[in-house]
Order: sequence, then structure tokens, then C-alpha cells
Amino acid sequence: MNSITTLDTVANLKPITSDRLTLIEAEFDAIQQLPTGQVGTVLEIYEGEDLCYLVEFADLDGREYAMAVLMPDEVLPLHYDLPLAS
Repeated sequence: MNSITTLDTVANLKPITSDRLTLIEAEFDAIQQLPTGQVGTVLEIYEGEDLCYLVEFADLDGREYAMAVLMPDEVLPLHYDLPLAS
């Protein structure tokens, strides 16, 4: 079962090279890779033969600077609250 849903906040577990990135803002064109731990938002979930996620990365002002399609082993869902046992 897929535990990540659309609009979930995730962090990348591996660097993402520039050839896998769609860079949005011209000021970020020099990026060689996104380092591990960048925080993004899941925009789409592709549930075809291989499950993957379209993730948007934005700065602290909410300006999107990059997007990437990532595999489940490349993302970590982030949580703001502690799930309580039933």
C-alpha cells in the first residue's frame, strides 16, 4: 500500500542530478544536483509499472525552483505530528 499521498511533504534520500531536474527559476540554472535532504511536495503520483512521484522543490518564500520524478526509495515522508497507537 502506498503511504505517500498527493501534497505530502517529503525529503529526498539521495542527491538528484541536474539531468533529472526540471529547473524553474533561471537563477538556479547552475545547480549540478540537489543534495540529500531537500524538502519538497508531492504533486502527482504515477502508479504505472513503476510507482514514482512528481515532487516540487521550493524555497522558504514558496518560490518553486525545481521539479523531479522520484522513485519510492528516493523519498522520505515527513510528519509534523506523532501518530498515536489505537
